[in-house]
Amino acid sequence: MTTETAHRAGAAGNADGLGTWAVLLPAERYEAERLVHHDTLELTGLTDVARPGPGDQVAVLVDAPPRLVALGRVSAPAQRHREDPDDPQSPTEPGTLVVAYTRRAFDEPVPADLLTLDGPVTALEPAAFRALADQLGPPPARRTWLVSLDLPIEAGTPAEAVRLFWSYVQELGPRELPAFVSPSGDELAMQAFVLGEQANQDPEEDD
Repeated sequence: MTTETAHRAGAAGNADGLGTWAVLLPAERYEAERLVHHDTLELTGLTDVARPGPGDQVAVLVDAPPRLVALGRVSAPAQRHREDPDDPQSPTEPGTLVVAYTRRAFDEPVPADLLTLDGPVTALEPAAFRALADQLGPPPARRTWLVSLDLPIEAGTPAEAVRLFWSYVQELGPRELPAFVSPSGDELAMQAFVLGEQANQDPEEDD
């Protein structure tokens, strides 16, 4: 199936004439998307497969088992030139697939067992896409949260302590440092999160 044919298959029956697709995230990329907020998802290495076009709707999934973790729309692809100083007229590399998130469900993925994925990118029938998206339900109400990170740091001056603080944050990051979060006005409900999941920080409770 050619890219053009696959694109028509994904767009068939869609009211706005745009395609509907499924994109499969590698496990390590899924973890990275859960740890740090991104407005867009950028995927490379898809030059040999059929690809969505700008404006197409995308269901972002993870495998084993298949689960829906986000929805988005494709943005215009970026174009990069190969870095070859000996050939400044070298051809332009295909652009990265850029998906702007419209809905996230990284913390509560939706089962997608009925989908058959052909690889990293699969054209979906519009009805299948809508059925999958409808399982997400309405987005949760937004509210204000207080998020903090406390580190005991030995230093000679306050400025040095701040510099060391940011060094530790950059070095350890969300994979090792616990972040504490609570609803605004309800600090007693504070929870600790590590690796994007709630983590117990009370050693007495582990005994």
